[in-house]
Amino acid sequence: MSNALSAAAAGFGTGLSLIVAIGAQNAFVLRQGVRRDSVLAVVGICALSDALLIALGVAGVGAVVVAWPAALTVVGWIGGAFLIGYGVLAARRVLRPQGALSTEGQATGSMRRAVLTCLALTWLNPHVYLDTVFLLGSIAADRGPLRWTFGLGAVFASVCWFAALGFGARLLGRHLSRPGAWRVLDGLVAATMITMGVLLIAGD
Repeated sequence: MSNALSAAAAGFGTGLSLIVAIGAQNAFVLRQGVRRDSVLAVVGICALSDALLIALGVAGVGAVVVAWPAALTVVGWIGGAFLIGYGVLAARRVLRPQGALSTEGQATGSMRRAVLTCLALTWLNPHVYLDTVFLLGSIAADRGPLRWTFGLGAVFASVCWFAALGFGARLLGRHLSRPGAWRVLDGLVAATMITMGVLLIAGD
């Protein structure tokens, strides 16, 4: 039980670290939440999309490891390197912030347009496949039989983040619109990613 809880907690922390980075998808969810425009649909699309991508990553990379056990070492090194690189980029954003998360712009005014925009921002972003499918999948594979527990933790992190961002936007908006808030988040992301990357490589 303790191992399962540890794997779920690690999945939650890793998933949250990947999701909270400033980006177009988060900006869109926050903007919709501030305007109370199709929030449930947008949050649902983001959370369900992440769940599907995480499942693909855990199943795909996990299947390779089962068929070729030596792949675990290779995946561990590659995944660890990506984690460290991701952490370095987050640390760079702390030192050289890119600005606030803007919530300005025209409201969608249409659920159909909101849904299509959300789907495009989610599925047409090449980074989501690298981060969610490969990166999370490689870290999950290192957990062996508990990789699905790790994946569930990551899915829960996604649901919590998008729900908080969308439904709590009225409270979060004025705080997350400040560059300083994202610098703090990026600092936490950098520390988490670099630490997990080093541990992943050391474990192999």
